[in-house]
Amino acid sequence: MTSNEEKLPLEGLKILDASTMLAAPWACTFLADYGAEVIKIEHPDYGDHARNYGAKKDGISLLWKTLNRNKKNITLNLKEQEGQRLFKELVSKVDVVVENFKPGTFEKWNIGWEVLSEINPSLIMLRTTGYGQTGPYSSRGGFGTVAEAMSGFTSVNGSADGPPLLPGIALADGVSGVFGALSIMIALNERANNPGFKGQVIDISLYEPLMRFLEPHLMAYNQLGKIAERLGNGSNTTAPRNAYQTKEGRWVALSGSTQTITKNVFQAIGRIELIEDERFSNNANRLKNVKEINEIIGTWIKERELDEVIDTLSECGAVVGPMYDIAQLFEDPHYQYRETFVTLEDEELGEIQVPNVVAKFSRTPGKVRTTGAIKGKHNEEIYKELLGISDERLVELKKMDII
Repeated sequence: MTSNEEKLPLEGLKILDASTMLAAPWACTFLADYGAEVIKIEHPDYGDHARNYGAKKDGISLLWKTLNRNKKNITLNLKEQEGQRLFKELVSKVDVVVENFKPGTFEKWNIGWEVLSEINPSLIMLRTTGYGQTGPYSSRGGFGTVAEAMSGFTSVNGSADGPPLLPGIALADGVSGVFGALSIMIALNERANNPGFKGQVIDISLYEPLMRFLEPHLMAYNQLGKIAERLGNGSNTTAPRNAYQTKEGRWVALSGSTQTITKNVFQAIGRIELIEDERFSNNANRLKNVKEINEIIGTWIKERELDEVIDTLSECGAVVGPMYDIAQLFEDPHYQYRETFVTLEDEELGEIQVPNVVAKFSRTPGKVRTTGAIKGKHNEEIYKELLGISDERLVELKKMDII
């Protein structure tokens, strides 16, 4: 237990994470970063599929170390009756259960919402699936790649003369994870204000959270019948907005999302008269003449090296930044100052740097305390201390392949 001064904001909240891979585990991790006690369940034999996802060092998944950080790790076979019995015991001790199996799987194992809510009436249960628990597609398997496609995201991502473009990251999973964590906190707040102290089940998909970020395009279609097109690095809502190459071949991103900022850009490149030019006098006109404005700004940037471009534009109040590769993220002095990455000691990999907690609280900040644990590391702690299981019984359960 930490002192009052060091107490994390979600300390005391207990979450049972029975999910695998990315979206739902991320939801739990985001809350674990702020002190929630997350008990991560893995199958005793093959573990979480995320252990085989992405780059590895010495056979160890690197993503695992941050994806499931700050969690206590136990093994449990939910397919077996004894495993289900132990799961129900654990459910009686926690505030939240998180799972992401196909709809009906937990019901088949006799650990669905109806059963669990009887055991723990105040339980919050987050259920993450590709398409949600209901609807014509609910029985389909779902991964982020398909969610990114079916959310409409890929239709507006990519160059104008190219195909729809999938993101190079697990975007749908990440966005769903953030919305999942938010949903859990909303449900917990409602429960705290509910005299009956009742829980509820949360049904979240992979495609719907990402779709929320397409709202400008959704509303333009709904009210105006406009179908958004791919514009590469451009925008159909503001100009100038693009990626521009510098003299030495580096790239910068620039956005003139307001009239004042656009005026600052024109001033920075020595073309303040352009703000009076009818073609560029307001955002609507600039969008009509976006090719010309990109050529003017792009030519100025192409004649200068990166540092001069950033300094000159920033000094004039323009909004501009270098387009970093991954290595440059670790090198940036601003990121270092804000501790965007934190260094920990991992029991398998030694010293390791992982992304720090995102929001910086003034009084009760979150903290990365541990990296993703080895499989079953906390079996004795959880089963003995939380459920009161004896050493002899633990040996039996291991022999039965239950834990």
